[in-house]
Amino acid sequence: MTDTAATERDYRDTLFLPKTEFPMRAGLPKAEPEWIRRWDEMGLYAKLRADAKGRKPFILHDGPPYANGHIHLGTALNKIIKDIIVRSHQMQGFDASYLPGWDCHGLPIEWKVEEEFRSKNRPKDSVPADEFRAACRAYAEHWVKVQGKEFRSLGIEGEWDNPYLTMAFESEAMIVSEFLDMAMKGGLVRGAKPIMWSPVERTALAEAEVEYHDRKVPVVWVKFPVRLEAPDGPSSEQVAGASVVIWTTTPWTIPANQAVSFNPEIAYGLYEVTDVMTAEELGFPPYVKAGDKLIFAKKLVADAMSSAKVRAGGYQHLCDVDPEGWGLQHPLHGLSPFFQHPIPMLAGGHVTDDAGTGFVHTAPAHGEDDFEVWVASGRTTQQIRQIVDPDGKYTDEVPEPLRGLDIIVTSGKKRGEAGKANNEVIRLLAESGNLLARGITTIRDAHSWRSKAPVIRRATPQWFIAMDKPVHKGKTLRELAVKAIAETEFFPATGRNRLSAMVESRPDWLISRQRNWGVPITLFVNAKGEPHTAALSGEQADKLNANIKAAIEKAGVDGWFATADAVFFEGTGVSPDGWEKVTDVLDVWFDSGTTHAFALRARGIIDNATGQADVYMEGSDQHRGWFQSSLLESCATRGMAPYKKVVTHGMVVDAEGKKMSKSIGNTIEPDEFQKQHGIEILRIWTASADYWDDTRISDEIIKGTIETYRKLRNTLRYLLGALDGYSVAEAVDAKDMPGLERFILHRLAELDSEVRAAFQVFDFKRVMTAIVNFVNVELSAVYFDIRKDALYCDPSFATKKAWDAETSVYGNRRRAVRTVMAAVMERLLAWLAPVMPFTTDEAFGESHLKGSVPSVHLLLFPETPESWRDAALAARWEKIFRVRRVVTGALEVERRDKRIGASLEAAPEVIVSDKALLDAFAGEDAGDLFITSGATLVQGASGPAGAFTLDDSPGIWVVPAKAPGIKCRRSWKYFDPKTATPGFPDITPRDALAVKAWDQAIVWPS
Repeated sequence: MTDTAATERDYRDTLFLPKTEFPMRAGLPKAEPEWIRRWDEMGLYAKLRADAKGRKPFILHDGPPYANGHIHLGTALNKIIKDIIVRSHQMQGFDASYLPGWDCHGLPIEWKVEEEFRSKNRPKDSVPADEFRAACRAYAEHWVKVQGKEFRSLGIEGEWDNPYLTMAFESEAMIVSEFLDMAMKGGLVRGAKPIMWSPVERTALAEAEVEYHDRKVPVVWVKFPVRLEAPDGPSSEQVAGASVVIWTTTPWTIPANQAVSFNPEIAYGLYEVTDVMTAEELGFPPYVKAGDKLIFAKKLVADAMSSAKVRAGGYQHLCDVDPEGWGLQHPLHGLSPFFQHPIPMLAGGHVTDDAGTGFVHTAPAHGEDDFEVWVASGRTTQQIRQIVDPDGKYTDEVPEPLRGLDIIVTSGKKRGEAGKANNEVIRLLAESGNLLARGITTIRDAHSWRSKAPVIRRATPQWFIAMDKPVHKGKTLRELAVKAIAETEFFPATGRNRLSAMVESRPDWLISRQRNWGVPITLFVNAKGEPHTAALSGEQADKLNANIKAAIEKAGVDGWFATADAVFFEGTGVSPDGWEKVTDVLDVWFDSGTTHAFALRARGIIDNATGQADVYMEGSDQHRGWFQSSLLESCATRGMAPYKKVVTHGMVVDAEGKKMSKSIGNTIEPDEFQKQHGIEILRIWTASADYWDDTRISDEIIKGTIETYRKLRNTLRYLLGALDGYSVAEAVDAKDMPGLERFILHRLAELDSEVRAAFQVFDFKRVMTAIVNFVNVELSAVYFDIRKDALYCDPSFATKKAWDAETSVYGNRRRAVRTVMAAVMERLLAWLAPVMPFTTDEAFGESHLKGSVPSVHLLLFPETPESWRDAALAARWEKIFRVRRVVTGALEVERRDKRIGASLEAAPEVIVSDKALLDAFAGEDAGDLFITSGATLVQGASGPAGAFTLDDSPGIWVVPAKAPGIKCRRSWKYFDPKTATPGFPDITPRDALAVKAWDQAIVWPS
């Protein structure tokens, strides 16, 4: 070949440029459904189970979402986190199955079905109970199918064709079995204490079903006249016409008043009003009058008198009083004989002199403290007045004009607003002369989390699980639960304190509901009010329980309601006469609290050593919900928690930290997100967030997530192109690699430990941060940039045998680069697969790994040799990178000022003061590392004037200089033409070797 021919040659065909079919644009919205279809067709989940058979199980128990309505961003976040946990553990060598499930009973479904019947002019009461329950079951079935498809579209892999459902007959039978087991252990009690009652929903609510919101309410100061026949206290002359004053924000409870409470530790006084503000001053006539004799806590008299519009100093202290043993009149005493019952004064420690009057109006049917002080006084629950019906209206025994008035509006546009009861009671108090003052205040009060309407306290007979009765080996449920919490690992750790505080202070667990769609409380009660689990002998109760469970297994919940009582008693030796069937249903939290029994234990998905699931993972609101109900149920029946670890996530909020709400208009629907961006973006957003706290999402955050995805995708694409045609036959042993390659292997070893450790503690943000930083900094900005020349231009050989001594460095270097890139590719695909299942499987199909298994998800995290770690080597390269960063900065200035174009046009001089920095470059081609056509490194105390420096890298000076020689027409490096290989005057000797190997198509024998 002549020099002229060589000069005219186009060398582009001899370059090893990246080549791949992996597209730059992902097209996620269209591609993702196809990947899901492909996984379903190949039976990927079944392959995962078969592949993992025999490995140590890892069990994440899926907390059941409610089968009611489309999924939202919060439920999407929840399911994606679970999927990442399961996938990452599967790829770390566990048998990590995922069984999705649904909560199918309860009030929200009842409401929707009631609405459907009402739309057909069929009020609920006109619909037969079995037909109504069938409609509820059909409604839940519909939404299970809808949500199942929506969850599957998130890329969640699991047993979607066989989920667990709380309404499956076998599940309902197991819920009943768990309930009866707990009842047989003595954990069940019945009581008529005040509980939170939702008039809108017509049912009792547990603490887990309420949330607290501010609302404006009336506040009244009410006079309870002292009965002159009181045996103790001041003389009749002193108290004649005097009244004890109470303060309340629930005027509607005054008709239910049965006592007034005081505290013996509080000092009380009798006061006479002497000077009252006028109607002209106030704009309205005050209720208080001069001459009124009023009794208050001495500490509170000034505030109380001011509220009543008494002038400052417009009252006088007559005497101190001790209300012990007094009797009072009801403030509506004159309205009807209904209110002429005696009102005792009861001592109670709950009364304080921090606010109010120092006395507490006591209606034991409508307040927990009121109930406790009533019972503590020796009075019975049978004496408690029940004057409010399930609709939150006064019963017929209450006299007109109060009879039938509502406390809360339960239907229509004003649902949840105050009814007529408060205003009418206030009016009657004013007419009676016993209203001292009135006003408006704001309180933080309980609301149903479902209806968002206020709830009331109402005493009704209910079933409770006792917190402080022995239920397992002499331990109370509270003791067992607190111990179990201490033995559980929490992520974040603050979850332990939160759950402990709730359990330590919670009252007995109210489990009965007065509804239709739910698992029945399968008890028979005798005339004494005793359940059969306590009243019958163990053998009799066991047989009755077996009959009950058999009926539920056969027909579901209808088996309880439709089966004749006598059938249940067959074979027990007990007559059904005198036994009443309970028709209440269980709190749905009890349903979901038992899921470990039928979703895990019954299916054999459990750690046989401990009998527990590895992880429960839900939103932080479930500390008072599913985490707690599961804990209490399992402790009551088995004496231990059903889980080893509890992981919680926060809520999804917008950029300003506001909760997602359709009324605000800041919601993002997963389906719309997928159509616009793709679920892969949502998954990366999930994994990159501090999901243990509330997780923000906005257009800017989404844009940043999309950019992260692009960088990761482009990195995979570059690796695929660079590894075109790669096979393990090309691989080079780590010990034979150049220093830069060994440094990247060292970093892979460090990352492997960090990624595995972060996945094990569910810290996905740490996983993503480590990977993205490695990709952006060490790969894209350093390694790929430096080794682009070797990858594209070095000679390529088919085997490890060197051509000859002169060329071995080049052949070995390119193979080493590709070997390292293969190691990087294998690990990035595996580490990212739990987060980016679609893209990693797509890249896997284009990689050198294809054919090893049908899907990337059947891989394990690659084992990374410990021998790759080399701290001393890493320290040396950190010194090199420190110098390189200053050189790169200098070249940027040269390019900016148009003194050079590409960095290969430069051959800088680098002066370093620290000899250790100079020594770090021993054996390395500094020009290659700087991506210049040459470089000179010298030691010196300082650089010349005008030399480039960086403030954070003292002792390094760079003097830019243009590279001498000519530009290689193949690699674009500048070189001395005198060194050119004969026949190749326009390219470097290295490039000439590569071209000769290309031309001769040499395949060297091994």
